[in-house]
Amino acid sequence: MYAEERQHAMAELVARRGRVSVNELAHEFDVTTETVRRDLSLLESRRMVRRVHGGALPVDSFTVLEQLLSDRDAANTEAKHRIATAAVALLPDAEATLVIDAGSTTVRLAELLPRDRQLTVFTHAVPVAARLADLAQVELHLLPGRVRPNTQAAVGVETVDALSRIRADIAFVGTNGLTLAHGLSTPDQTEAATKSAIVGCAQRVIVVADSSKIGQERTIRFASLSDVDVLVTDDGIGDDRRADLEAAGLEVVVA
Repeated sequence: MYAEERQHAMAELVARRGRVSVNELAHEFDVTTETVRRDLSLLESRRMVRRVHGGALPVDSFTVLEQLLSDRDAANTEAKHRIATAAVALLPDAEATLVIDAGSTTVRLAELLPRDRQLTVFTHAVPVAARLADLAQVELHLLPGRVRPNTQAAVGVETVDALSRIRADIAFVGTNGLTLAHGLSTPDQTEAATKSAIVGCAQRVIVVADSSKIGQERTIRFASLSDVDVLVTDDGIGDDRRADLEAAGLEVVVA
């Protein structure tokens, strides 16, 4: 196991069990206690765990695990590009109003938006807005709110209120987890409220998520599967899981 894989596995274990000691982690991952302490220091600097004497705790009672955007962007890059390409292909040929959620896949999607038609785009994601700000065919609206460092996205009452006044043709939404039982979920309550508002303001909701998110559950549900029209994912989803989602009424596009 590479160091980065071990560190993320440690963070998952801490989030799942609550308090975990250094000795337990050393035994679990077959490394020295010194290695565990270095890993925990790194994870704490990324706000993925909280160091305490002799071990670590989850960051807070609401957070299961939330990787920094830069970490997520480096994972499954090829699959995310294929997903973004397939999602853009679902756009209508005519002008349209879009809401684009924050996330590493939606950033790629923004980069691939067609240049041959006028689009009105609302987003709360700073990286998405940065990709679109100089495009003449895009009328860009950056939503208000407090920008979270982890996701580089605006959240809060202002963001949700602004979204409540929008009626978009399509919303492109990311998720940290997707299951039949729990729907679409994310670790942070403010992110969940914003994502829920995005889902609620669009006539058609398209979820873009690589297959590693499917079968995962995070603390806060922001939408049910019935709120979603299309899931665009990669071929790692598996036939059984795809069949279950389609049986639940979700259109699944495999990129």
